[in-house]
Amino acid sequence: MSETHDRIVQETERIKALGETAPRLARDPVSQPIINAWLDAIEETDPRFTDGLAPPAMAQVWTMPGLRGTRGAEDPLSQAMEMLDSAGFTSVLGTNCDQTYERYLRVGEQVSVTTQLEDVAGPKQTGVGEGYFVSTRNVWRVGDEVVASMLFRVLKFKPRPRAPKSEGPDRSKIIRPVRNQDTDFFWEGTQLGELRVQKCNACGELRHPPGPVCPTCHAMDRGYVVASGRGTIFSFLVHHAPQMPGRELPVTIALVELEEFRQAQPPVRFVADVRGNPEDLAIGDPVVVDWDKVDDELTLPIWEVTR
Repeated sequence: MSETHDRIVQETERIKALGETAPRLARDPVSQPIINAWLDAIEETDPRFTDGLAPPAMAQVWTMPGLRGTRGAEDPLSQAMEMLDSAGFTSVLGTNCDQTYERYLRVGEQVSVTTQLEDVAGPKQTGVGEGYFVSTRNVWRVGDEVVASMLFRVLKFKPRPRAPKSEGPDRSKIIRPVRNQDTDFFWEGTQLGELRVQKCNACGELRHPPGPVCPTCHAMDRGYVVASGRGTIFSFLVHHAPQMPGRELPVTIALVELEEFRQAQPPVRFVADVRGNPEDLAIGDPVVVDWDKVDDELTLPIWEVTR
């Protein structure tokens, strides 16, 4: 093995020998307003969680350090990340997370968390490059009672050098959207340079993606309105792997909230690719729709940043 690998093994053993960190107390107690926000986000309606119990999957929420907080220099995951960064393994990819719940948390309880390094395994050859799998274990407690635990694993890797640019991907192989009587109007609109939003002719409800039945009044009288195509980025992600037929990676995909329908309930939001460097993007950036003509039968919407 290389000298770099030997150093990684040695530093891994040092961090593992530190064992479990001291308990780090949650910033705030378990609270109903935070639970309510979580329930809204995942559209959960279980009445148990509106009357004093927290959903088990929220265990990690209570001890997150927040946007301005840190986990501290003694955090094993942070130490392992810094070690691998310095060895050139600068990219990260989440792989899996296994959580175990011992009981429900209750409003008013104060949770603490401990962390320890389980393992750093590698080097491994993966589809994104050579790397090491870093595994840590978190344990949440109320007082001395264990209430939940999590095995968390990430891959720290060296990105493979990009292959020399060719003439580009074969666009004829791009995955084509499913078309049927509910969506034909939308794709007919993109061919004409129109961003169409389905509308219920019975009650006026706007909806996207389109469907056969109005979720509000259950009528099947479908129409549409044409949007301006202007909006703001509500969320986005950058797709690096796996390879997508007919596409050149990375691909940036954004969820955009349309300008004139922002007050609709729910707001009208569209998913499409974004042109440009993803490092220059931010939530809230203004965008306008443009058109990516794949062939004579398919035109896809694509977002352009306008700032």
